[in-house]
Amino acid sequence: MQLIALRYFVMVAATGSFVGTARHFQVQPSSVSRFVSALEREVGQQLFYRNTRSVRLTEAGERYYLQVREVLDALDIATEQAAGKETDVRGLVRLNVPVALGRLHIAEIVNRLQAAHPDLSVELTLTDAYIDPIQEGADITLRIGRLADSGLIARRIGEQKYVLCAGSSYIKKFGKPRTPEDLRDHSCLSYKGLLGTQRWSFRQRDTDATHPVQVDGPLKSNDAEVLVAAALAGRGIVLFPTWMFDKTCFHSKKLVKLMPDWIPSQDPTPIDISLISPENRLRSHKVRVVLDFLLDAIGSPPYWDDI
Repeated sequence: MQLIALRYFVMVAATGSFVGTARHFQVQPSSVSRFVSALEREVGQQLFYRNTRSVRLTEAGERYYLQVREVLDALDIATEQAAGKETDVRGLVRLNVPVALGRLHIAEIVNRLQAAHPDLSVELTLTDAYIDPIQEGADITLRIGRLADSGLIARRIGEQKYVLCAGSSYIKKFGKPRTPEDLRDHSCLSYKGLLGTQRWSFRQRDTDATHPVQVDGPLKSNDAEVLVAAALAGRGIVLFPTWMFDKTCFHSKKLVKLMPDWIPSQDPTPIDISLISPENRLRSHKVRVVLDFLLDAIGSPPYWDDI
């Protein structure tokens, strides 16, 4: 069994592409296919389902991938440490990020990361599910919410901040709410996901008491970007984290912040944003470089709070 065949296999599994794997290793796609086919013969199992549109792991391939990936990761870390290659940043790093935050912010940061380190490959998975980074093989996970006591190493970015706002056309027509109770008489656009309809909560500055309020309106959606677009169109009021908004919308007055004397939230207790990694992955130089790049690019508090 050749080590290069295992590396090709892991990269095809991560990217879903023989062509992309060939491009990464600077070889012909036929070479990748030949090595992977030879690996399947040696293992005695079909590892991939192949068709003209996609490549995906079989059930046996999934099991094999989890084991081989751990072995190759351990080998790469050992090689880094033995060779003292503290300047090279190459190979694959796996990131797991919430969907909207990844699309609006992290994808662009990854573009800058790879421009700075052209030999680095990134597997960026966007999901709102709370994954187990160890089980899923994520090197770095951006987590919004409370962290369970585990063997994961966390780097706190900051507390998630929220904005209550509406389109300027809505404000001209219906006026501004002044208190949480006033929101009952306004059209509020709510997120409705797997955990039910979004809760709105408010706290006056310099106090600890929270004021939850039941809101209603003409539109609910499981897509936050749909609701922000509706607010821009003047259809109602939204409450979302700062990272959901383009700050130019506030500078141009397309969106107007509401109730400045109140601190809005979707939870009565503070929620942190953190980057977490399994302890063994942080032994890898490339993972530490990527983690530091993300921390520097996002900042603490995050740059998206500046709206």
